[in-house]
Amino acid sequence: MKSVLLIGLGRFGKHLAIKLNELNHQVMAVDYDEERVNAVLPYVTNAQIGDSTNEEFLSSLGIGNYDACIVAIGNDFQSSLETAYLLKELGAKKVIARASRSVQEKFLLRNGADEVVFPEKQLAAWTAIRCTSDHILDYIDLGEDYSIFEIEVPDHWSGRTIVQIDIRRKYGINILGIRENGKLNMKVTPDTMLKNGQSIFVLGHQKDIHKCFHL
Repeated sequence: MKSVLLIGLGRFGKHLAIKLNELNHQVMAVDYDEERVNAVLPYVTNAQIGDSTNEEFLSSLGIGNYDACIVAIGNDFQSSLETAYLLKELGAKKVIARASRSVQEKFLLRNGADEVVFPEKQLAAWTAIRCTSDHILDYIDLGEDYSIFEIEVPDHWSGRTIVQIDIRRKYGINILGIRENGKLNMKVTPDTMLKNGQSIFVLGHQKDIHKCFHL
């Protein structure tokens, strides 16, 4: 369990609050909009209405006590930038900030942010990949052109074992796990047999995965 300061409670921030709550983290939520603050109260440990660009207000939150501070402000980059800077000045251990463009990432990293996320860009990439094939169920970009795909077991693989398929030697792809009837099995061995109705999690270079599965 970690303590997280979440600043900005728009759609992205609210979803973050819900997910952090599901993961059993303690969350202090902050926004200048009372309605937004009230909307996340069921999912957070505490919440405050206030201006995150106000140093006195931020200082009152005890910034150094949080394991991570997330700046999820969406429509006001100036406020996002000022908030990230103040958080680091006030002793934040880790600052994660939201950006919509690469130039914003550069400014944020130079002014307090330790990491920058692009929710719209990442969602767009996920949607584009997902739409390329009916057999892709999920996708995680790991950077440097490596990804994890969840893909339905191809018909011609049904009844064959991992070692018989041998995609690691042929394509440099690793099978990490198998999902069946909603249950995930990460104990994959060379003798594990695949069958229709399952999906597999594969890790590899995007080009190799596309070639192997004809995506």
